[in-house]
Amino acid sequence: MIDKIDRKLLALLQQDCTLSLQALADAVNLTTTPCWKRLRRLEDEGVLRAKVALLDPEKLGLGLTAFVLIKTQQHSSDWYNRFTAEVANMPEVLGFWRMAGEYDYLLRVQVADMKRYDDFYKRLVNSVPGLSDVTSSFAMEQIKYTTALPIE
Repeated sequence: MIDKIDRKLLALLQQDCTLSLQALADAVNLTTTPCWKRLRRLEDEGVLRAKVALLDPEKLGLGLTAFVLIKTQQHSSDWYNRFTAEVANMPEVLGFWRMAGEYDYLLRVQVADMKRYDDFYKRLVNSVPGLSDVTSSFAMEQIKYTTALPIE
């Protein structure tokens, strides 16, 4: 069970995962050993999945964000397994969801430019047969982006 102290620790880590154990413990009024045990439990339970560095795509030359909506008439488990494995192995795909509603899948794709998107698109539509509609929208401006979950 996640309590108030766990939530505070998780909020702090979402802001800066490089905080020392001592800084985290001080922030939640614990000594380092019980703080470490809480963090370990949160990792073991899968609540705390990873500690990562967030990179700026623009500064890395990856300034084009595309949202790709996909419809298919294929819904067998064999097709699904093949399709999801293919898409999961495409490094440009940063997010991949199966949807309810008009479209079956949504991808968030990050590439350098329209040429690189076209290369990605061709690879996508040729990797697995059975896509009946692939529609792309391109982000003009990022207004908000966060990886922090609203846990407090």
